[in-house]
Amino acid sequence: MMEDAVGYRLRRAQLAVFQHFNESFSAKGLRPTDFAVLLLLTRNQGAKQSEVAEALGIQRANFVAIVDGLENKGFVVRRKSEVDRRVQALHITDAGLAYLDELMPIWREHEERLLAQLGGEQVRDQLIGLLKRLYD
Repeated sequence: MMEDAVGYRLRRAQLAVFQHFNESFSAKGLRPTDFAVLLLLTRNQGAKQSEVAEALGIQRANFVAIVDGLENKGFVVRRKSEVDRRVQALHITDAGLAYLDELMPIWREHEERLLAQLGGEQVRDQLIGLLKRLYD
C-alpha cells in the first residue's frame, strides 16, 4: 500500500538524491542548501536575504545561520541595500565564484547520473514540469 503512495515515493526519491549529492560533495564540505544559495546569487547579486530564503523555501530563522556559514568561509558578504538601508543584500564574492567553479563539474556529474537513472536527458524537462506543478 505505502509503495503506491506518491508522497512516499517522492520522499524516498528526495532522500536518495540528497544522499548522492552529499556523497558527491562530501570532500568539498558542502551541503545542498549552501550550493543552492551560491548558485542563486550568481544570477541575483544583491538580492535581499528574505528573497533568497523565500526562493529556496527556507525559513528566515534557518537562513541566517546558512548565510553566516557562507560568510565565515568568505563566499558571501552582506551589505546594506542601497534602496532600503534596513535590508541586508547578499553578494557572492570572488572566492565564492571560484569555489562554485570548482563545484560545477561535480554538480553536472550528479545531475547526469540522476537523469541516466530516469532514462536520459529527454525526461529532464518532463520531470521538472511535473515537479513544478506540485509546488507552483
